[in-house]
Amino acid sequence: MPGHNQFQLLGQRRFLPFFVTQCFGAFNDNVYRQAIIGLLFWLGVSPEQRTLYTNLAPALFIAPYFLFSATAGQIAEKLEKSRLIRITTTMEIVIMSLAAVGFLTQSMTVLLVALFCTGLQSTLFGPVKYSILPAVLKPEELTGGNGLVEMGTSLSILTGMIFGGLVFKLAGDHGPEVAATAIIALAVAGNLVSRAIPRAEAGAPGLAINWNPLPESLAILRMARRQLAVRNAILGVSWFWFVGTVLTSQLPTYAEVNLGGAETLYIFALALFSVGTGVGSVLCEKLSARTVEIGLVPLGAFGMSAFMLDLYFARSGAAAVSGLDVAGFLAQPGGWRVAMDLVGIGLFTGFFVVPLFALIQSRTPKDELSRVIAAMNIQNAAFIVLAAVLGIVVQRFLGWTIPQVFLALMVANVLVAIYIFTLVPEFLMRFLSWVLVRSLYRLELHGIERNVPDEGPALVVCNHVSYMDALILSASIPRPVRFVMYYRIFNIPVMRWIFRTGKAIPIAGVREDRALMEQAFDAIDAALAEGEIVGIFPEGRLTTDGEIAAFKSGVERVLARAAAAGRPVPVVPMALRGMWSSMWSHRDDRMGRMRAPRRFRAHVGVVAGEPVSGVEVTAGMLEAKVRALRGDAA
Repeated sequence: MPGHNQFQLLGQRRFLPFFVTQCFGAFNDNVYRQAIIGLLFWLGVSPEQRTLYTNLAPALFIAPYFLFSATAGQIAEKLEKSRLIRITTTMEIVIMSLAAVGFLTQSMTVLLVALFCTGLQSTLFGPVKYSILPAVLKPEELTGGNGLVEMGTSLSILTGMIFGGLVFKLAGDHGPEVAATAIIALAVAGNLVSRAIPRAEAGAPGLAINWNPLPESLAILRMARRQLAVRNAILGVSWFWFVGTVLTSQLPTYAEVNLGGAETLYIFALALFSVGTGVGSVLCEKLSARTVEIGLVPLGAFGMSAFMLDLYFARSGAAAVSGLDVAGFLAQPGGWRVAMDLVGIGLFTGFFVVPLFALIQSRTPKDELSRVIAAMNIQNAAFIVLAAVLGIVVQRFLGWTIPQVFLALMVANVLVAIYIFTLVPEFLMRFLSWVLVRSLYRLELHGIERNVPDEGPALVVCNHVSYMDALILSASIPRPVRFVMYYRIFNIPVMRWIFRTGKAIPIAGVREDRALMEQAFDAIDAALAEGEIVGIFPEGRLTTDGEIAAFKSGVERVLARAAAAGRPVPVVPMALRGMWSSMWSHRDDRMGRMRAPRRFRAHVGVVAGEPVSGVEVTAGMLEAKVRALRGDAA
């Protein structure tokens, strides 16, 4: 709706306590991990011991994702979600109390044990973190909610690393005490906030938990692969973690060797990437018009690659000077270019990953979502380990420089993107339709959030003004829509690929192709039986005079067939306003030629009326409702 945006969620109890809780968790994890590094320097341990920690600590933290994700997914499916979050934040208090003992006694063994337990706690929290969102948000809020979560996570990680890295520098002799106090206080704060999270019902309260992790891990991995779009969205999220791991793990050395700075410049570079990711994440809702717009995923993928390529050319060799602070670096030739590249990579990373999370949440059955998220976490962990191993191999054994690693990552990113979009053409189809619609029109939506069902079958009926009507409705309705369209429109070159990929249903008149017409009615009935939304233009053709033609009786046949099968569907009347002057309509059409539009970014209204029962609906009744919704705004 006009005037609505994701930031309004931050003022609502259904979202704000959860958002703050997960930010506290991400912040505290990174304070703790950086404070351990600070303790090592504070104690003056040898470089060999620090190297041992930097190799051992990530392995200890990520191991629970492989060992316990399957169990965590089942628990998140079975338990009421706010209760599980309180349990995990209580665990955090206990774990951080153990870590505090490690700081006070300066025992690395205790700190590493606590770090493993922190990984376990994060493993348990992961499935509920993303499965709670579709339980408390409307479908049209998923993109915005995920954008806020990703922004909060990115900035919490960044600020946590900065705070944790400064504890021992600023506290001096009292560093262990300050670190111990801080991590416990943050854990307690997160737990207190979590108690305000409202109840969110379990996805599968009757689920029998299989405590054997190996067969259950294989089972949830198979579950996550059932739907092609979801499977490849998970692959995309894992690739996001791969790219992020490669980039962030190289930044400390890159800042020193290639940018000519030290720790301060590394933090600055990390901040640029993190802020870019946060901004890109929250922009997704604006760009997608509050739908799950997977068309942003190709935009994100190729935008990431473009900025990674430019980053290579911006600084492909070692820095000419060293010891630079942030201002000194920016004053160097190409300094601002590198900074903009890091922001750009982060920005398009946000465009890439947020719609993928929203797609996974919207298309996975609610009683399987936590386990699918757990499967995704297993795969994410594998990609993170792979990224770390490959980073070591290509530099130590192949002698690659960090800019060369970035260049190789760019090439790999393009190849992975092409692979995903080839397997699931829907991603690229949505991108093309998103570019077309957002370039030509400025959509004004009315009543869609309130009147289009969040789940279950529905029949959408709308007036038919232009060749762009189906794409405009697709961009306006949060859920995927199977459109029924005249086969000649369906077969328009280029557009045909978009319509087929979007699973449109071609239909012909009885005199033109009776067999195709019957196939269309069968496909419509099957789609409604599977709980999908089907869109119909009951006029049967584009308007030739701007007026709404009489609705044909085919819509009655669709509804009667569903009712006879004992599954009547609601009908949502919709109307397009302002499309008659479009270059894609038949206004002033002579010999089939199209005209240039009067202006780009024209305002087009998309209006949805209240759903009506499909049991005794007539074509004339629906026509009258659509006429009333459109009014005089042809």
